[in-house]
Amino acid sequence: MKDSFWISPEAEPGAEALFRGTFHLARDGRIQIQMVGASWYQVWLDGKWLLEGPLRYASERPEFQFEEIKLTSGSHVLAIHARHEGVETRILKATPPYLWCRICDQDRDVAIQWKGTPLALQAKSDSWIPTAQPHRINPQLGWVERRDTRLEPDGWKGSEFDDAEWRATTKGASQLPEPVPANLSSVQTFVHRLTPLAEGPLARTFGYENDEPAFAFFSRDRACRDLPVKGKWRLYDLGRVRLGRPSITMDLPAGTVVEMAYAEALTNGRVAPFINLSCGPSCNLDRFFARGGKQTFTPLLPKGGRFLEVHVLGVTSDQGFPQAEYLERCYHPPTEAAFHCGDPLLEKIWCAGAETHRACTEDALTDNPTRERGQWVGDAAATGMDNAAVLFHDLRLCRRSLVQAALCAREDGLVAALSPGTVCHMTSYAFLWVAAVQHYFRCTGDRALLEELWPAAQKNFAALKPFLGPEGLRNQAGQTFIDWGYRVEEPADTATNLFLLGALREMCDWAKQLGHGPESHQKQAEELDKILRTRLQDRLKAGGWKAVGYHSAALGLRFGLVEDETGCLDYLAAHLRDCFPNQPDAPRNDDPLTFEARLITPYFAHYVFPLFLERNRTDFVLEQVRQGWGWLIGDGRTTLPEVFDTRWSHCHQWGGCPTWQMSRYLLGLRPRLDLGPDTFEYCLAPGSLRQARGRLPHPNGGWIHVEWKSTGKTIDYSCRSDGNLRILRTAGETAIIEPGQHGKWEFPIPPKPPL
Repeated sequence: MKDSFWISPEAEPGAEALFRGTFHLARDGRIQIQMVGASWYQVWLDGKWLLEGPLRYASERPEFQFEEIKLTSGSHVLAIHARHEGVETRILKATPPYLWCRICDQDRDVAIQWKGTPLALQAKSDSWIPTAQPHRINPQLGWVERRDTRLEPDGWKGSEFDDAEWRATTKGASQLPEPVPANLSSVQTFVHRLTPLAEGPLARTFGYENDEPAFAFFSRDRACRDLPVKGKWRLYDLGRVRLGRPSITMDLPAGTVVEMAYAEALTNGRVAPFINLSCGPSCNLDRFFARGGKQTFTPLLPKGGRFLEVHVLGVTSDQGFPQAEYLERCYHPPTEAAFHCGDPLLEKIWCAGAETHRACTEDALTDNPTRERGQWVGDAAATGMDNAAVLFHDLRLCRRSLVQAALCAREDGLVAALSPGTVCHMTSYAFLWVAAVQHYFRCTGDRALLEELWPAAQKNFAALKPFLGPEGLRNQAGQTFIDWGYRVEEPADTATNLFLLGALREMCDWAKQLGHGPESHQKQAEELDKILRTRLQDRLKAGGWKAVGYHSAALGLRFGLVEDETGCLDYLAAHLRDCFPNQPDAPRNDDPLTFEARLITPYFAHYVFPLFLERNRTDFVLEQVRQGWGWLIGDGRTTLPEVFDTRWSHCHQWGGCPTWQMSRYLLGLRPRLDLGPDTFEYCLAPGSLRQARGRLPHPNGGWIHVEWKSTGKTIDYSCRSDGNLRILRTAGETAIIEPGQHGKWEFPIPPKPPL
């Protein structure tokens, strides 16, 4: 990467640096600023904030972000505050520190003169107390911020700053390949004004605070009934779990300590800056030392949480917080999609799922915004892509997840389950990846993705050949994950092989789409079909559906291996009703290492509920949504937790399957852009609902407006589109709707099966 630079060839993990790049434009016009780096940075142009990054990328293919901006002729300054993580995170691998920046004025590069300086984060001390050591946010993320702002040059972001004493940068700082443009829109910043939820006096109770900063924060006395007041605190509710940065203006004496801590939920009315299930120590806070005077405190890196608690230490007078904002990092704006059915609880759950999905979008479609910010294939392949498709027009985060999984494949070709920072591989996710590529094609008509990833798909299956035998795929092929609470069977897990069967069938269709022969995958699918049919039938004869198990029964039905569909659905329904939260005394999902058959999760409902919806058992699904997801949004929660237990993440991509399922099956249109432009198929499953209306994204922009009402015997269905629409209706009929035209039909209501 020839244009990469830094102030030195090496840096300590957690080190920060400041850079200024001056450039000159000969004429007014629009320029494009391109950026990428090894770790996090914030960028200002002529003193005004411009962007943050980098976008996560695979080391095999760095990707730059870009912003277009109109500038006048003359001299301008880019100012960059950059961090060197120096450790592997869920977001990026650990690489030597570097920045890369290019400015394009139409077809020519604009020369940039770079200078930089290391940023001291804490003052040298002659005290016998050791210097504070850096702390990780948790093992999945980078470093806690601990900045003495007295050491930061005043006015360094502005054009008039004198950087004569700053050093010239070292070029060629990175050996990574030349970056390519990212196929994404800009990640957005949404500003929220904050109003305190509570406030009060403060006193320290634990020392030395540098030993355990998270515990020191949490243990402070916020009532001061016995201890003298030596500080103040404020608590803010951000409305839902968000990823972002506070920006709080205060007028404080020099050296005053300001700490900001974040949590997804309150612990006894206060923020506990610990992140549960982190696989190690956690410290979800930032610490500043005030410069003196009026100052705005804004962390460099975003962090996740719903509640923000601010501690100001050593101040007893009430200077107040004249301005408090939260800068949310999010890819999507609030959705313009909609769903209404006359049931306030279902509508509230739909909205919670929409906001949960949105909270888990930044430069990637992530699992959650606080604990990991990880890009897992299982999040895009399951609930993530389906929710994106009913909420937004732009599905490129899902596409990027699939491409980066291929770039980070195992040496033998098995695509990654998690990428591009920390990388891990799972056979089950490799099969979901295949299905997700095909599903993306059906949702978008993006044939180029099929062509781009076909070589990776072939290598993905080639990696499995040494592990295939008469029992199917043996577990030695790699780690597998089916669901929380699920115990993997030895030596060849049934549910994993069922996902493999689905992937083989998708590979056959993929091959046909590209004009390749599907014979090898077809043969494997037929052989595995026989193996699994026999296994399921033998277990059913030996011990009934309980011997088959919840997950294998559901996947067997999903992939057409179950003859007694009614009996299977009855078993699945009974199992769901026998688990928490349907049964309050049932076992709880309180530990990721718990293997318990009597557990259900929001994640696996993504696969189970359509089995009922597509067989006209909608009322059972709505019963479960009201019961289970009604519990999830209880106690004031506004995003959906990971599992049916509040000790896990309170905002997780996996929580939101009812949103896409209600939009698809209760509005009645499913995209089939693989069959042609603007093509949808009719899939209404109304159950006992009397009405529904809403909006779905049109592939070319604009919206599809749906409304229907039940007369008791028929459904009066109305559809209006902002673009051309081709609807594949029942019995092979096709309806064409032109922009602005109302399509109206009458359908019979299917007979209701037993619940």
